[in-house]
Amino acid sequence: MQAFRILIYLKPMQTKIFQFTVIVILIITYGCSNNNRSYQISDIDPELEKAEILVCLNNETKAAFARDYELWTEHWIHRDNISKTYINYVDSSFSESIGWSEISGFVHQFIEEHPTPEPTPKLLEYIHVQLYDSGAWVSYKQIDSLRGLKRETRLMEKENGKWKIAGMHTSIYGFDSIK
Repeated sequence: MQAFRILIYLKPMQTKIFQFTVIVILIITYGCSNNNRSYQISDIDPELEKAEILVCLNNETKAAFARDYELWTEHWIHRDNISKTYINYVDSSFSESIGWSEISGFVHQFIEEHPTPEPTPKLLEYIHVQLYDSGAWVSYKQIDSLRGLKRETRLMEKENGKWKIAGMHTSIYGFDSIK
C-alpha cells in the first residue's frame, strides 16, 4: 500500500520514472534469483563430462553394431523432437528420421533386416565437446571398416544424471577420403 501512497504524491513524470525503476529492479531480482538449471556451468568438470559422453557414444555404437536394439535404446532421449540423419556421399543416399518413434522404428527395422553383427569401428578416443548447461554439442570422425570415413555430430542431453543422444548427423565419405 505504501507504494501507492508514494505514487499519489509524485508528479506524472516522476511516477513514470518510479514505475520504470521498480520494473527494472524486479526484472533484475527475478533474473538473478530464478535459476532452473540443475547445476551451474562453473560447478561441472568439463573433462569428467567429456569422459561420460565418450562412454555413452561408445556404448551406443557397440550396441548398434552388435544389433542389440534394447541396449541401443538406453543411449537415446525418447522424445518427438529428436533427429537422426545420414548422408552417404559414396552412393548418394540419405535418410532422415524425426522423433523417437521414427528413429527407433528405423533402427529396429534395420536390425531385423540385417541381424548379423558388424565389426565395431575403433572406439572413439578423441571428440570435440562444447557443453551447454545440461546439453552438449559433440563432433568427431571415425573409420568404419565397412563404410570408411564418417564424420558425426551428436547433440547430447543429460537426463536423470546420464548423458544421452538427442540428435545425430552422420556424413559418410568412404575409403577414398581416408588420408
